[in-house]
Amino acid sequence: MENPNAILEAHQWIPLSRQLVTEIHGLENLCQEQWPDLASDFEKLQAASHKLDDFTLAVLAGEVVSYSKIWHDLRNLIGTIMGYCELMEEELETNRLHLHQPLLQLRELCEQLLAKDEDIADVSTAQYLSTNKTIGTILIVDDQIESREILRRYLKQGQHHVLEADGGQQMFEVLAENDVDLILLDLILPEMDGDELLQQLKSDENLRAIPVIVVSGNKDTERVILCIEAGAEDYLFKPFNHVLLQARISAGVERKRWHDKEQLYRDELERNQRFIRGVFGRYLSEEIVSSLLEDPDGLDLGGVQRKVSVLMADIRGFTTICEQLPPQRVVRLLNNYLGTMSEVIMKYNGTIDEFIGDAILAIFGAPITREDDSDRAIRCALDMQAAMSEINERNRSEDLPEISMGICINTGPVVAGNIGSEKRAKYGVVGHTVNQTARIEGHCEAGSILLSEATVNDCKTMLSLGEKRSIKAKGILKAINILELKGIASDVSIAKEAVKE
Repeated sequence: MENPNAILEAHQWIPLSRQLVTEIHGLENLCQEQWPDLASDFEKLQAASHKLDDFTLAVLAGEVVSYSKIWHDLRNLIGTIMGYCELMEEELETNRLHLHQPLLQLRELCEQLLAKDEDIADVSTAQYLSTNKTIGTILIVDDQIESREILRRYLKQGQHHVLEADGGQQMFEVLAENDVDLILLDLILPEMDGDELLQQLKSDENLRAIPVIVVSGNKDTERVILCIEAGAEDYLFKPFNHVLLQARISAGVERKRWHDKEQLYRDELERNQRFIRGVFGRYLSEEIVSSLLEDPDGLDLGGVQRKVSVLMADIRGFTTICEQLPPQRVVRLLNNYLGTMSEVIMKYNGTIDEFIGDAILAIFGAPITREDDSDRAIRCALDMQAAMSEINERNRSEDLPEISMGICINTGPVVAGNIGSEKRAKYGVVGHTVNQTARIEGHCEAGSILLSEATVNDCKTMLSLGEKRSIKAKGILKAINILELKGIASDVSIAKEAVKE
């Protein structure tokens, strides 16, 4: 969209354009008499001046009305004229001829023409630019009081909050005490140059996100490149166009605000993940929690069918123990038992579905399925029974009764998922396999581990097993074949022969 004020004032350059064309044409005789070797370049210079004249007339006739189009074409033409003037000057110096004053005048006219574009922009662009500017806290780092004063006044016009520093040490002191949205950094400073300060700033994890615009009178291209490579957002030369400065500051502050919003989002995400780890970490291994966090659907409500190995364990005679102890002692005994068993289950990447009094329901195969789910469940059960000696030793030291535990494992299909509502839910499994496991658990004796035939057939570990027997369970029509686990066998034939019987 065009700036209407700039278009109306665009004709300010026309008198200078006509003067430039006239003076170029006036050099023709001089060139023929004194600079015959420059005839070819002068013809090209004249051709450019003819194009400039035609373009000027076209603008006056209203054939070109776009401000951006006018100055795009005008700059190209002026650039061509200045280029041929420079080539002719170089040729004169090479031949040790006197640099004629008219060439200098042509270049001065060209520079005055180019300055007209900047004058119009300074007068009218500020009125035309959008007022929707991002206001922020700007830190000016410059050892010159006058330079800071000019920048401060420009920034105050944009309603920015302005902080100042005269060098690197003061800059870091200000940054330590204030939240800064953007830094205007001078390149030449007494203590440490701006490019060195920039490198130090960008190496600080807490400060590197602050955008930096280098504002300097030094036009050394190599140093400009060094600043950009060190992380500067932009590089402006003094004297600068204050409208352009305001626009770049606004863009830099906006980027900083977006970065701050992203950082808040990341912090919130980390807090949520810590919460999830804190809650689920009580029941799941670290590996499983990490997998759930990486999977965007890992915590969605819903269900899937999985083959799992369900482990149930409880304390034998726990009702009698509860009747003999005060409530606080019962809770202490339970915590000793459940705390140790939870660690063992998570060691084998099992999922603790729930505690029901003294009973533990654990799952191997959900939410993550592995090929060795039943094998891990079996090894977990053996370690759980082995841990009972440690639990009872702690109970004795705390004047609590010794306890014994029965464990059973059954393998089969279940429906697994987050069960409940959006406000309150738990991960769990339901189905015939879970009901079967509960019935088998009722036949466990103290210190024993019972496996269903399905679990034995599913596992790959060599097992030492007792005789197979069948049980009739309430509510289940078909008999369930179970075997007592003695331990891990050295010969696979032990397991296979037990299953065949």
